[in-house]
Amino acid sequence: MAKLYYYYSAMNAGKSTTLLQSAYNYQERGMNTLLLTAALDDRYDQGQITSRIGIAAEAELFQAETELFSLIERNHQVDKVGCVLVDEAQFLTKEQVYQLSDVVDRLNIPVLAFGIRTDFQGELFPGSKALLAWSDALIELKTICHCGSKATMVIRVDAHGQAIKEGTQIEIGGNDRYISVCRKHFKEAMKD
Repeated sequence: MAKLYYYYSAMNAGKSTTLLQSAYNYQERGMNTLLLTAALDDRYDQGQITSRIGIAAEAELFQAETELFSLIERNHQVDKVGCVLVDEAQFLTKEQVYQLSDVVDRLNIPVLAFGIRTDFQGELFPGSKALLAWSDALIELKTICHCGSKATMVIRVDAHGQAIKEGTQIEIGGNDRYISVCRKHFKEAMKD
């Protein structure tokens, strides 16, 4: 029986690497995979999932308006899909998470979603909130804070490395804009 999995973490825990390894494992067994990634993440080539360690794979783009169940069902009818893998899943809408649960329940296709749990202010992303509520399995991928503790939070920094405390929830960036930290160091960075 297929399941909806949510692999979540702070930044730099290897989410994209784990996704690409999972896709490779399915493909090695002769199973077709469908990779999806957020169109608004423009750090690398559009239509590609790229890991910081240098591996990448082609992916279909999704936007907030993309009807995922229909997209996946069409692909499945053309070339049977063994697994759907979603990168940057925090950018999914609540409705899209529901559609992914329909892919699992109605098409019997496993869905592995990978994303960040919270934003730079410690708030859940809409996609993460829905995935935490609707997924069959929650898997935390771990990374570490500069102090050696498990990093569970993310801070946004300016060009001088100072924590930014206000702003829009979504601002695309990598190590130049975000640092993964433990809760203690998150609270210290966010103090007034």
